[in-house]
Amino acid sequence: MQERKILPFYMTYPLPMYYQEEDDVVRDLEYLQQMYPAEAKRYQKVITGILDTLDYSGSMIYDEYPDKWQLYKLSMDITDRIKREDIKNNPDAVFPEEKWKWLGDLVQILVCYEIYRRRHNSRRGVLRF
Repeated sequence: MQERKILPFYMTYPLPMYYQEEDDVVRDLEYLQQMYPAEAKRYQKVITGILDTLDYSGSMIYDEYPDKWQLYKLSMDITDRIKREDIKNNPDAVFPEEKWKWLGDLVQILVCYEIYRRRHNSRRGVLRF
């Protein structure tokens, strides 16, 4: 005689809890992004604007394993754009070389965070590859 096992209620539908955890992660990330310093927020706006143009089905930002070189190239293009805007807006200002050194790293980190947020956007599902 075979005995039927009854599953507890919380185990019958485990996926909604997974979605809730994903929403919590994205919400936490967005909250922490609000605490960025003023300059980083400005860079984040530029990055968001550029990634809006890359936000389509089949884009490289939604590849299962995004190419490291392409992300680096995208980050360097964004860094160059920020440099040009800073120099254009403040032609008389003197920008120390140290600023440009860390700017590339900061932009690369912000690009990765923004891509992460877009890939885990709850409006389109858990992971969009």
